[in-house]
Amino acid sequence: MPEQINTTLGLKLPTDPRWVNLAAVSEADILADHAFCEQKAATQCISLIQMYGEKTELVNRLAPIVTEEWGHFRLVLWELQKRGYSLGKQRKDEYVNGLMEHIPKAISPADKLLHKLLLCALIEARSCERFRILSLHLADEYLRNFYHKFMVAEAGHYRLFIELAEHYYGEEQVNAAWEQWLAIEVKVLAGLAPRGDRMH
Repeated sequence: MPEQINTTLGLKLPTDPRWVNLAAVSEADILADHAFCEQKAATQCISLIQMYGEKTELVNRLAPIVTEEWGHFRLVLWELQKRGYSLGKQRKDEYVNGLMEHIPKAISPADKLLHKLLLCALIEARSCERFRILSLHLADEYLRNFYHKFMVAEAGHYRLFIELAEHYYGEEQVNAAWEQWLAIEVKVLAGLAPRGDRMH
């Protein structure tokens, strides 16, 4: 059940049940949006490495994730094209954009890193939940297995970002900030209609 994965990841709001039905009839769009999500995840890790290159633990742990996320992009792109679809133009991610608006602005780059890491963790957690739903409920058995593998990977990425945040800021500060981000996500999701052509 989606509620079980929510508990494991700490998510407060389960995905609207209608989403998987919409996604099932928007196969080309959901695959294309997934591809762009993987591409943006790789880019975000590169950006963090560039901005915080003095933080050795961050650099060493995110460098392999760049390769992994780009590999995921290529896998989804191959699946997309195998089915006769094209990548098309990048879609606007209202979910991620809505979350990013809540990153505090009047703080130092060092303090902002906490929020950047937790935002990444939150996006990975929600992606994990969505992949689990697809892996359970799509009619296409191949795609169910396809998304199960991504679900496992995203769960690992979620933990990695939480662990990095705890490494630099301590568990108590991370827990407090994480609860704030979970509450923010509930508000952001409440303002978005379920769309089958978007992963988030």
